[in-house]
Amino acid sequence: MSSGLASEREPLGEDPAAEYPRGLIAPSRRGRSRRLIGDVVVDMGFAERAAVDEAVRISRTQGLTTGEILIDSGALRQDQLARALAERLGVDYVDLSVFEIDVGAVALLAPDVAKRYEAVPVTFMPDHSVLLAMADPTNVVTIDEISMITGREVRPAAAARADLNALIARLNRIDTGVEVEDEPQAELEVMLDRASDAEVPVIKLVRSIIGQAVEQGASDIHCDPGHDEMQVLFRIDGVLRPAATVARSMSPGLVSRIKIMANLDIAERRVPQDGRLAVLIDDRRIDVRVVTLPLVGGEAVVMRILDTGAVVRELDSLGMSSTDRDHFVSAISRPYGVVLVTGPTGSGKSTTLYSALGVINDGQRSILTIEDPVESPMQGIKQMQVAVKAGVTFANGLRSMLRADPDVIMVGEIRDRETAAIAVQAGLTGHLVLSTLHTRDAPSAITRLVEMEIEPFLVAGAIDCVVAQRLARLLCEQCKRPAALSRELIDQYGLHGAEVFEPAGCIRCGWTGYAGRVGLYEVMTMDDEIRSLVVERRGGVELAEAATRLGMRRMHEDGLEKVREGLTSLDEVGRVMTSL
Repeated sequence: MSSGLASEREPLGEDPAAEYPRGLIAPSRRGRSRRLIGDVVVDMGFAERAAVDEAVRISRTQGLTTGEILIDSGALRQDQLARALAERLGVDYVDLSVFEIDVGAVALLAPDVAKRYEAVPVTFMPDHSVLLAMADPTNVVTIDEISMITGREVRPAAAARADLNALIARLNRIDTGVEVEDEPQAELEVMLDRASDAEVPVIKLVRSIIGQAVEQGASDIHCDPGHDEMQVLFRIDGVLRPAATVARSMSPGLVSRIKIMANLDIAERRVPQDGRLAVLIDDRRIDVRVVTLPLVGGEAVVMRILDTGAVVRELDSLGMSSTDRDHFVSAISRPYGVVLVTGPTGSGKSTTLYSALGVINDGQRSILTIEDPVESPMQGIKQMQVAVKAGVTFANGLRSMLRADPDVIMVGEIRDRETAAIAVQAGLTGHLVLSTLHTRDAPSAITRLVEMEIEPFLVAGAIDCVVAQRLARLLCEQCKRPAALSRELIDQYGLHGAEVFEPAGCIRCGWTGYAGRVGLYEVMTMDDEIRSLVVERRGGVELAEAATRLGMRRMHEDGLEKVREGLTSLDEVGRVMTSL
């Protein structure tokens, strides 16, 4: 195919440092060409001359365009026609199946308006104009009207009509499918009717951002103020990705709208605030924790998404080796003792605990949990949520639960000495206690409890098993490719004879090369030797050495094993493991 098209990565606009993003293709030259669309299609290698000539002949008798005839006959695809049209008109072509849509730009136009015009604003350009994906980029009336609606200069780009319709349908589903739980739809419509012209886009933008984040499987939404505009980023598979750009003039309204939804003080901008809100997306409840931070450049907002309707994962699907899983299941199957899961925030500790509860929830034991917040309701388990303002903390909630005849207790997190002391005592007096700590590895969990002034002999007697974990991104199965490692790296990490893969990037994984996550684990079980070291107040290094001699596989070794299995990359394991 010889089309003379410019590169997808050529400079964008007047800024030579800005590059064309993936999915946006420039024409070979700007300005409308005198060539017929059929000639352009042939020159680009999309169709044979004979097919085009036949389409031209038919079009003269049926009153249809050459492009329509070629598509109806199967000689041309809609995306090829759109790209040929863009080349003929001298405008950009945007491939909506690949292009990363900016939610902030999309929110400038209501879905019903976009449907009427067959046009969607998809991103902001370096010159602050908006890129408008259009089925017909020659329609100057549409361009002028959308420029008036958005208040921005419009840069037209050709897009396949089918891709546009699919995008508009998805945006409409998000726009109508997201409702604030404590804000009935009737009240929302009244609020929209009473809102000023400046407020309505903000209301819709917040709704679109949350809906888009949930649809893409994000765990967090970051709204970061900047000098000229606010950047919205989604944390997906543990990594932040740009999602939207919000004009500085709209940023205060966006923050205020989120504050109203979370019952926060919109007048207070000098101190951090935290709250919660709940939204219904396609009748599925999504809890959102909201934190605001007063920064030099303005207020930032971080929203943690908690999908209470998410299905609890089976323990076998988390990624534990068979040996580690057997040790863990053995520990949680005992009638008493303490089992800890440790790691930093976002390392999947709660998922592991919920999976453990799923294993032991046989209907024959009373299982109680105290969490902050309750992330996934589970049938047959009594779950309590921390409410500090009401006086329900981990410590006093746990103390009350011990009087309710429990067999198993799950404590969301051990944060202080009081909670630690009650949990250890409960493990020693006939209860199975599951909980989490924030430590870098399994042996450090033991020393952390001792540092909390829990007597070493109590720790040694109560703790049965400690699981440390991290989450590494899984390589996308559709696009991963063999990696060429140096001899030095192969020797350093013992990868002799292993077929190691690296990320490539495709549509399915959003061009990251990764899709989903898998756990990296370190499971330490207590035996007499380790208990003796704990009583002697030995440090984490000595505990780790003893546990390793007794068969514990360190977390970075588990990561390297998953590299050998082709599940993840060496770079990804290095990213999540400080010791690699």
